[in-house]
Amino acid sequence: MRVSAADVIRQVLTENELVFTEVKPGEFSAELPGEKKLKTSVALIVGTQALSVRAFVVRRPDENHEAVYRWLLERNLKMYGVAFAVDHLGDIYLDGRIPLQAINPVEVDRLLGSVLEYADSSFNPILELGFASSIRKEYEWRISRGESTRNLDAFKGWLESEGSADTR
Repeated sequence: MRVSAADVIRQVLTENELVFTEVKPGEFSAELPGEKKLKTSVALIVGTQALSVRAFVVRRPDENHEAVYRWLLERNLKMYGVAFAVDHLGDIYLDGRIPLQAINPVEVDRLLGSVLEYADSSFNPILELGFASSIRKEYEWRISRGESTRNLDAFKGWLESEGSADTR
């Protein structure tokens, strides 16, 4: 008996103890836990010829669009299974297609691992490039009110080098 791609995906999501729903047969929505990006929402859709995967990474950058998109395109050259993409609003996703005949537990696990790695490792660089002014304002607002800046620790180096020195 041949196992369907949907069965394989269901098995991998369950074995990895990931929170997921099957929106309708063959369409899955799952949450991948990360470190820098705390969770990444990913959709897996079994089509007639291929498995489509799409994961939201970050909304449209506020600034420095050319540098952000260049960074993404350069990163695409080194990636497996998915690539960065931008929707009509400028929001950033990971997107990919895998032929159904290539679907097996190892490949689905590798694909989910790629999504998690790329979303997580790119999150802070994208924020630094595309949201620096907002991060700086948030940091200064917190400092001025004596609030904790712990959730901004990833950006501490460049924030402090620009003249702010206090972290709580």
